[in-house]
Amino acid sequence: MIRSSPVPPVVPAGRMARAEQPVLDLPGGLELRPWHPGDAGVLVAAARDPAIAHWNRLHVGSPEEGRKRIERMHERWRGERSAIWAMARPGGGEALGLIGWGDIDLHNGDAEIVYWVTAAARGAGVAVEATRRVVRWALDDLGLHRLRLCHAVENEASCRVAVKAGFSYEGTLRSALLHGDGWHDEHLHALVEGDPADTAAGDAGASGPV
Repeated sequence: MIRSSPVPPVVPAGRMARAEQPVLDLPGGLELRPWHPGDAGVLVAAARDPAIAHWNRLHVGSPEEGRKRIERMHERWRGERSAIWAMARPGGGEALGLIGWGDIDLHNGDAEIVYWVTAAARGAGVAVEATRRVVRWALDDLGLHRLRLCHAVENEASCRVAVKAGFSYEGTLRSALLHGDGWHDEHLHALVEGDPADTAAGDAGASGPV
C-alpha cells in the first residue's frame, strides 16, 4: 500500500527562533525595532488612550505590567508564536506605536496582524507604511503564505489601512470579538503571497485609533 507523504510545513520550525528579531526601516525617518523594557511606560499610556482602548484589548495598568508584557513579546518570538515591533525614531527614540504578527502558524504559513499608533504619530501615514513593511518581512523574509487583518466593522480607519496596504476584503465575521461595550462584528481582510503589490499612498490612521 502506498502511503501519501504528509504535507510539509510552509516555513520550517526554527527559522524565527534561530534569528534575532530584525530592525526594519520605514520611510520618513522611522524604524520598526523590538520593544525594550524602557518602553513599558508607552504601553501604560496607550492602554489609557481612549482611541486605542476602544478597538484593542490592551490592559497594562503599570510599568511593571508593561515590562512583563514586553518580556512575553520576546518569549513569543523565540517560541515562534508572534513577531511584534515598536514604531520609533532611530537611536532609541520613544515608541510611537505597535505592529506585528500574532497567531503565527509556521506549519500552515499564516498569521494575523496587530497594530496601534499613538496620538503623536497619527496623521503621517505611519500605520499604512508600517503595515506594508511587516507584510514584506512576513512574505519575503519569513516565508508565510497568507496574512489576515481583522477589525471591528465600525473601525473605518483600520479598514482604510487594510485596503491601502493591499489586503482584500473577504467577508464579515459575526459577533467575533468581545470588547468593553459588547460583541463586535469584524471585517476579514487577507493578503496572499502572489497578490499584486499595492501602491496606494496616504494615511488611514489619521482619524482613527490605529
